Amino acid sequence: MQIPSDAIAMMQYDLDRRAEVIRRLVYDRMKAKGSVLSPEHIVGTYFVASRANRVEKVGEEIAYLMTSTVHDPLPGTLLAQCTGQVLATDPFDASGRVGLVWVGFPVKMMQYLDGNVYSTDVLHLMAGEGAVGLWDHSDTQLVHLQIPDEVIATFPGPAYGAEGVREVVRFPAGMPMFGTILKPCSGLTAAEVGELVREVAGNPLFGFIKEDENLVPGVPFCPLADRAREAVAAIRDAAAQREGRGLFYAPHITAPPDLLMRNLEIALEAGVNAVMFSDQFAGGTTRMVRDKTKEMANPPAIYAHNSGISNRTRSIWREVLDFLVRLDGADFRQTAPVSTAAPFLRPYGQEWAECEEALTRPVGRIKPVMITRAGGLDQGNIILNLRDAQQRGYRDGVLYLAGSAINSIVDDFGHPSAALGSAAMLQAIEAFRVGAVMGDEPSRHVDELYAYACRQQKGPLKRALEQRYPQLADIS
Repeated sequence: MQIPSDAIAMMQYDLDRRAEVIRRLVYDRMKAKGSVLSPEHIVGTYFVASRANRVEKVGEEIAYLMTSTVHDPLPGTLLAQCTGQVLATDPFDASGRVGLVWVGFPVKMMQYLDGNVYSTDVLHLMAGEGAVGLWDHSDTQLVHLQIPDEVIATFPGPAYGAEGVREVVRFPAGMPMFGTILKPCSGLTAAEVGELVREVAGNPLFGFIKEDENLVPGVPFCPLADRAREAVAAIRDAAAQREGRGLFYAPHITAPPDLLMRNLEIALEAGVNAVMFSDQFAGGTTRMVRDKTKEMANPPAIYAHNSGISNRTRSIWREVLDFLVRLDGADFRQTAPVSTAAPFLRPYGQEWAECEEALTRPVGRIKPVMITRAGGLDQGNIILNLRDAQQRGYRDGVLYLAGSAINSIVDDFGHPSAALGSAAMLQAIEAFRVGAVMGDEPSRHVDELYAYACRQQKGPLKRALEQRYPQLADIS
């Protein structure tokens, strides 16, 4: 059976390009409109494309279906206090079916006896089926949250945040802090995990090591307790080589909530000082771990891995999710690296910039998260990232997380060598530090860096670039 060409064209429609256009327009319109605030409401801003109704009607449906499901409650009653309302609209065209609507969700209907509000309730109310699942709502996207300061103050926020993370591991001001990911990602024994950690733990370049999310905590061939103990022992043995700096180690503990909390206990009993889990697949876990450990003298740093976030971002903008995970207590959150090529990983463009803004902008007493540039970070783009962070004023608020670029660079014998990958990264950083290669021309950057490596006989850097960018070997 031959598939019609128009069906193929529809399947190939560029949703990312559409998202870029919508995001640019939405931010421009929100800026022109100004903040829509209400001390009694968490205000959700929605982009709406309706099949039959104007944006105000869509907002009324959301307010009705996702709060009390009562029309026109008697003023002053509890029902009225728990009923949402449309606070503002901005239709984009004469039809009025495409545009923005601001819906107020009463704080009263989601605030617990102790005053707390939880991100799980915020999301299941503000992005539930009555908002994004109705047939008439051809497209409804939760694009922004405005949360009253009094409610923000009830969230714990990061235990450490960007500044505190560096203080814990005693990284000098101005020195880029790197992390790495254990590779291979799975198929390892606990002893092999220990050996991988041992390979990099003595290198003072690193302030952070994490397991990959593919290493499931409960597999019998690599039990969490055993591999965490092996890693902690390897880090302890390497302490003398670290020039007085500490090191975070984050085992992967993602699991159903009851098992995740048991995994947290196992990891802490083994002596780790950080944990990593994918909050998108077990809602509320960042807040759960943060609340469970906040009374500890030295609570574990939380790496809230965003694996799976792209499953949700067609209906809930990534910057909304990142902002909530910051409020819930994440110390580290991955964005994506600046690159010389087409993006390898979302987010990119304005979405990327807005996510980093949500993670770092001043928000009361909530600390900025340490942005984690990861997903294709390597020796060929590290200078671009150092330069970008400098220009954006992030100073020391970025963790540069490289996995394969450290652990998969092979030596003369064809063996992966973390020492070689690390040496190559240090040589790239030095090129930037001394001003030899500044990254001011991204399209030519890799070629310029490679020429520098050849000219200055920087063997590790030359080798790493040839392996990460095979086309360079043809011109050497």
